[in-house]
Amino acid sequence: MPLYMDIHNFTDGVSAEDVAKAHAADLQTEGGYEVRYLRYWVNERHGKVFCLVEAPSAEAASTVHREAHGLVADEIFQVQEGV
Repeated sequence: MPLYMDIHNFTDGVSAEDVAKAHAADLQTEGGYEVRYLRYWVNERHGKVFCLVEAPSAEAASTVHREAHGLVADEIFQVQEGV
């Protein structure tokens, strides 16, 4: 299954607590789309969130975000894990 990293940019700021809630909503929604949100990182100071997701396509990953909480990524890239 392909891996994707998405990037969210929040010009009004973002809190780790809010991101944790959004991630929990992703986990509740992902099963219907063969998607697994694996990890996320938050930079509150710069208003950035990064999500690592296993999904059949970038569109499937985006659909889960949209349905779970409406916060779709600004960018999404297919990535490969290094050793």
